[in-house]
Amino acid sequence: MKLNRASVLEVLGNIIEPDLKKDIVSLNLVEELIIEDAKINLSVFVSNPALHARKRMQEAVEFNLKRVFGTEIQISCTVKGLPAESKKARRKILPEVKHIIAIASGKGGVGKSTVTSNIAGGLLKQGYKVGIVDADIHGPSIPTMFDVVKERPQMTEVNGENKIEPIENHGVKVLSIGFFTDQDNAVVWRGPMAAKAMTQLFTDANWGVLDYLLIDLPPGTGDIHLSLVQTVPLDGVVIVSTPQEVALADARRGINMFKMEGIKVPIIGVVENMAWFTPEELPENKYYIFGRDGAKNLAEGMNVPFLGQVPLIQSVREAGDAGRPAVFQENTLISKHFDEIVLNFVEQVELLEN
Repeated sequence: MKLNRASVLEVLGNIIEPDLKKDIVSLNLVEELIIEDAKINLSVFVSNPALHARKRMQEAVEFNLKRVFGTEIQISCTVKGLPAESKKARRKILPEVKHIIAIASGKGGVGKSTVTSNIAGGLLKQGYKVGIVDADIHGPSIPTMFDVVKERPQMTEVNGENKIEPIENHGVKVLSIGFFTDQDNAVVWRGPMAAKAMTQLFTDANWGVLDYLLIDLPPGTGDIHLSLVQTVPLDGVVIVSTPQEVALADARRGINMFKMEGIKVPIIGVVENMAWFTPEELPENKYYIFGRDGAKNLAEGMNVPFLGQVPLIQSVREAGDAGRPAVFQENTLISKHFDEIVLNFVEQVELLEN
């Protein structure tokens, strides 16, 4: 076969994009194709920007082209994640969910699950229909915070297909990897296996009509995050951090990850957890144990919205352990803080739509 643009596209038309189930040419995923003598330069987009997914696509392109045109040709293939607008247009799963928002943190132990559960509860109080996917595969906390640890999801038939029915409590729908594992045993899975398990919580579940589906991500910025956040096109991400410098450094990396080329998930805002300590008997006192305004200053410095601060109050921990998020406590200091964060959250999401 003669080496020219038409013949190269014909060969590339045999390569299937694994998530979108069609060939990369008909999906218009091949760009910047330049052929000079025995050199081929091109860019290919994939729906999953994780390193292993991009590597597999690059290997598939090189293998197929050299198989047809000979091993002596030189190939420069750049593989990128789909731009956000393209992912939005290709969204085929969860069509009845209006907003899909990830809650992330660069560092563990900063209260990400606490913030997720209270934002969900605050949204419910505002009249929204809400669900949570607990994707923190190594430490699923959401079942505890909604008092559904002992529950096990059932299967239901939807349009001839068997789907997982989320567990519902306090009006919030919940699915967690914790429902399918032994709570006392460690979950030791490799990245691709973990990502596949998480994918099923979206694609094989009967979420129905929701205004918000929140995803409680694992801490960190690893390969599993890239796979996971690309399972569905995210509308945005909230970053949770304490004011402590160690946590801020990880939060900064988290923000930069979501700003990466090929991911570009909008940052809805930053929440500062454990902003100060207030003892129950001295509600007017503030003790800045982990530093002052660290996450707030980080948001301003990186030009991303700041959603609010959550004080370190004993009742937050007690509410989480009891399985009823603190935001449901009426007219308390902590519920007022979470209500303010939720109002700012909704405002930022709506701004992204306009």
